[in-house]
Amino acid sequence: MFPEVEYDNIIKTHGMNISITTSSASDKEAYRLLELVGIPFTKGRE
Repeated sequence: MFPEVEYDNIIKTHGMNISITTSSASDKEAYRLLELVGIPFTKGRE
């Protein structure tokens, strides 16, 4: 993914935070929109 990174020299892995903002009128609509574009969600957390 990042050709300049030498993966053999990585001692600790790090995460990445991503924020997504929609113009949906409700949380339910936003959840459905993100689900349709392929964002994976844990089941049972609606």
